[in-house]
Amino acid sequence: MDNTTEGKWDSLPVKLNDGITQTLNELGFTHMTPVQSACIPLFMRNKDVAAEAVTGSGKTLAFVIPIIEILIKREDKLKKMQVGALIVTPTRELALQISEVMGQFLQKFPQFRQILLIGGSNPIEDVEKFKEQGANILIATPGRLEDMFRRKADGLDLALSVKFLEVLVLDEADRLLDMGFEASLNVILGYLPKQRRTGLFSATQTQELEKLVRAGLRNPVRITVKEKGVAASCTQKTPARLCNYYTICRAEDKFNSLVAFLRQHKHEKQLVFFSTCACVEYFGRALEALIKSVTIHCIHGKMTHKRNKIFSEFRSLKSGILVCTDVMARGIDIPEVHWVLQYDPPSCASAFVHRCGRTARIGNQGNAMVFLLPMEESYVTFLSINQKCPLEQMAPVSDVVDVLPKVKALALADRAMFDRGMRAFVSTVQAYAKHECSLIFRVKDLDFVALARGFALLRMPRMPELKGKNFPDFIETTIDTDNIRYKDKQREKLRQKLLIELKEKREERAAAPKRHNDKNKAWSKQKNRKDRRRKTAAKRNRDEGSEMDDEDMKELLKDTRLLKRLKKGQISEEDFEKQVTAGPKSQRKTAACPSEDPPSCPT
Repeated sequence: MDNTTEGKWDSLPVKLNDGITQTLNELGFTHMTPVQSACIPLFMRNKDVAAEAVTGSGKTLAFVIPIIEILIKREDKLKKMQVGALIVTPTRELALQISEVMGQFLQKFPQFRQILLIGGSNPIEDVEKFKEQGANILIATPGRLEDMFRRKADGLDLALSVKFLEVLVLDEADRLLDMGFEASLNVILGYLPKQRRTGLFSATQTQELEKLVRAGLRNPVRITVKEKGVAASCTQKTPARLCNYYTICRAEDKFNSLVAFLRQHKHEKQLVFFSTCACVEYFGRALEALIKSVTIHCIHGKMTHKRNKIFSEFRSLKSGILVCTDVMARGIDIPEVHWVLQYDPPSCASAFVHRCGRTARIGNQGNAMVFLLPMEESYVTFLSINQKCPLEQMAPVSDVVDVLPKVKALALADRAMFDRGMRAFVSTVQAYAKHECSLIFRVKDLDFVALARGFALLRMPRMPELKGKNFPDFIETTIDTDNIRYKDKQREKLRQKLLIELKEKREERAAAPKRHNDKNKAWSKQKNRKDRRRKTAAKRNRDEGSEMDDEDMKELLKDTRLLKRLKKGQISEEDFEKQVTAGPKSQRKTAACPSEDPPSCPT
């Protein structure tokens, strides 16, 4: 802890409550970190704070402790339904983590209650819980919190409850804005009293954050905590005890190298970052089949109900692998992470720093490594200059075994795996095209054949980036991929129905003369017909029942709609096959970037 401590807690200019001191001792926090020693006295002296500190520097305690101290010292004690503190954070995992920390301190202060408002649960249940037990401390994600303010018809007047607010904290404030929550934040801030203490905590400062500082804080004290021994002109943004590496490997060898590395470190705790949700789904399933006797979990932003459970389970593991997108890159504190592996460089450079920060937290040792293609090696220099994040080259992974034939076998055995591989490839190319550092990551430099081999694809997908190109070096499988069946019998049954209908449509079109489509019908009648068909399809699927998850059912419904469009002559057969294989255009757009909780929905 040499480079992270800033004296003992009793050295603070303000005395902490005995219950807080006792909890700190029980948790083993004998010394403060610099951000804690700087922020706690200011908060307790009624100052607004805008704090920037490297990830893993202990920012959570820097606002949890003063919140409790401020609420304890209130002259008018808070009643059951009066909210004295509000903490807003971008992801549900981070909100859960803050709630756990707060809960440990509140054991000594039973007069205060906290409530957690995040996505993945029924909002009506949150309303009933708040009405039943009340809350003095509220921890929430922006989408769900905004939704709660609009639940007056359900008997919850949250706008009245926050009139007693003493402290507002925006944790990972820059990320809140980056994820598009600005509109939600503006709505939330409109309900809050102007007379309050406000704290912004972040690992990086952005131009948008500056606007929020000016709008929400009154004469804030700015705090920038730097690593000791680092000059101000070249402030390192990653923890001092982080060993940061990169390794160079060809596209077709990349996954083999990852598997070899994970097998060599199977008794350690590791995070593996991919650029898209589709890649997490595909490679996560492949790793489950290839690495035995290791617990492997997958998390990405499109997951709904399972994320909270998976996150809690992985945190409690001594060893294991978490395959994830950037939804896990910010502020998340997972104990004893030995390695952070970046299979894909993130689309923005600041995310690279936050990914690395999931290890080497609070003065502990940690390691991170990014896999780069030979043409991407200049990214190392870019990170050193742009993010003050130096990397050391690691020798290629040893004892690499070719596991791609096994991944191909998985795709041949289950069409779901085949579909995942195609979507993962498409999403990776799309993410590459949208990379922030476009001078280094250029789609025109990609070797699509090598990339497809690295994805263990059975054939090249149909997508705009490959249109009109021939790939004689890519050897496609001799098996007709249309004959690959889903392991899920219900899903395969529905697919066969689609194929029969498609065949009938082709035969009808071949036999019948072309006819002009009547496009002059009233829009209202067209809409009513579409609604009836949608309801009929949904009812049929409910009646038949299936083992499929929500995402699979959505895909089938989209395929059905595409088939109907084909029958009406609205799309060509080529467009139909392309969209069924590659996934709908809207899905490709969202898959091309790390997907977090959509700001438009209750988070």
